Amino acid sequence: MPTLTNEVIEAALRGLESQKQHIETQIAELRRMLPGAPRHTGNRSPRHFSPATIQRMREAQQRRWAKVRGHSVAGPKPKAKRIMSAAGRKAISDAAKKRWAMQKARGASKSVGKKAGRKGTATKKVA
Repeated sequence: MPTLTNEVIEAALRGLESQKQHIETQIAELRRMLPGAPRHTGNRSPRHFSPATIQRMREAQQRRWAKVRGHSVAGPKPKAKRIMSAAGRKAISDAAKKRWAMQKARGASKSVGKKAGRKGTATKKVA
């Protein structure tokens, strides 16, 4: 029997390890083909985010940690407040007044012939 040196044994181990890895890859591919099998392997996340989303998440996390540490980090600029024109305010006011007048007129026609008093309260007087 030939003598096995450490170099020969190590080379044999490397070759067998690569074969083992190749076989495990093939087994994993076959398992993914089975119905009901998970779509991802154990070492990868099933969620995939776009680079822009990852950047926004990173910036948000940096802002949170800066707040905890008491530092200030420049975040996104706040949106400018929208300003309503005088004509827009007047149009909304006029529409509300018109709606209130219609409701008041409708309420007056309903209450004709009814006793005055709040809804659901007793109006009898005890003598």
